[in-house]
Amino acid sequence: MPKTPRITGKTACKVFAKAGFRCCRIRGSHHILEHPAKPYRLSIPVHAGETIGLGLLKDQIEAAGMTVEQFIELLNS
Repeated sequence: MPKTPRITGKTACKVFAKAGFRCCRIRGSHHILEHPAKPYRLSIPVHAGETIGLGLLKDQIEAAGMTVEQFIELLNS
């Protein structure tokens, strides 16, 4: 299993957008993403220049129904 990448919230939002999620609203510094075919939402903290914690990113990837490998593939594409 590859290591979870260290990325910013802005980059994470872009990767999840490639997976079909869209930003439905912003509350403070958190971007709320939803997928039209999935019943749940993701909350991604977007703080300027700060990376997302590894545990939080892993949880968000899992909640999106993806594996770390699939996430890295979208990140590199």
